[in-house]
Amino acid sequence: MTEAPRSTSISRRRFLQGSGLAATAGLAGCLGGSGGSGLDELNVAYMPIYPDMQYFVMEEEGLFDQLSVPVAGKKFSDGPSIVQASATGDFDVMMFGIVPAMIVMDKGIPAKITAANIKNAMQILATDEFAALWEEHGSDAFAEFEAQKGRKFTFGTFPPGSVPDILLRYWIQNTLGLDPEEDVNIKGLGGAAAVQQALLSNNVDGTSIMEPVPTVIDANDAPFQSIAWAGDFMPGQPAAVTLMHDRLRQDNRDLATEFVELHQQATDFVADDPDTAAQHASSVIGESALPVETARAALDSPASDFITDPHDIEGGAEIFADYAQTLGKTEAQLSIDEMFDYGVYGSL
Repeated sequence: MTEAPRSTSISRRRFLQGSGLAATAGLAGCLGGSGGSGLDELNVAYMPIYPDMQYFVMEEEGLFDQLSVPVAGKKFSDGPSIVQASATGDFDVMMFGIVPAMIVMDKGIPAKITAANIKNAMQILATDEFAALWEEHGSDAFAEFEAQKGRKFTFGTFPPGSVPDILLRYWIQNTLGLDPEEDVNIKGLGGAAAVQQALLSNNVDGTSIMEPVPTVIDANDAPFQSIAWAGDFMPGQPAAVTLMHDRLRQDNRDLATEFVELHQQATDFVADDPDTAAQHASSVIGESALPVETARAALDSPASDFITDPHDIEGGAEIFADYAQTLGKTEAQLSIDEMFDYGVYGSL
């Protein structure tokens, strides 16, 4: 069953906040010279997930006020909802997973990736009980688990073809030499909240997931731990990206450059001031779901590797493009040239 898109609109901040990046004098390269760009507003689709951290910072720090046009942000609960909404062509920027981005491009919507948001973002979690088997048996632990339990190990993660799902399948097949269809069960549960709830209620044996879920699980003393990290078996693993419609990246190149430069500033801000970045993440995601102290702890994870340079995910993007086509998410296997526009970042 396909969940109907749920979204929440927010307007850009009208006044600069009193400290942090909002107080900078201006961007290198002098923003604000695109008043005649032809775009009266920049429509941005995003998700309340850690891999969209740059959006949190740009919004909460008032950086959007430095752009030459207003920003209208629309929050979506998941990537497929953005894909569905993108059919109207209304969004100038979409910040979401690389696989949904591939689907948008494969559908013929004129857009390319101009920035990466994060790399090496996925952790493979398993129960403490299984982790002991893993320590002893390695990849044979799944067969040992089935022999002991009389059932296959069950992973619960994002829907089939999503970034966490493809990363999990790659790890099982290419790193462990097992069959993701035969040697384990993989259940698509929905978004991060659904996966987190399944872990906390012990309804699955493991998952492939990004921060802050592993840190939330640890903070709740749930019996799970990381047994693998994407940075070890797929260095440069792509996760969320910044996809730009051609009317922005081609027809309004100066404005596109302004946005990516803000993106880079936000990336730098997370590295330089993680305490404030954690407050922004908690604010956007919701403090009841993600307390500030948990948000801050999640930023210390190796899976919180925020970037802007799209070159950093090129190798992993080729792997994901292959899997996306094999799994039927795209009709064709997209090439690097079809997916990326490096020129916007290169002009900074």
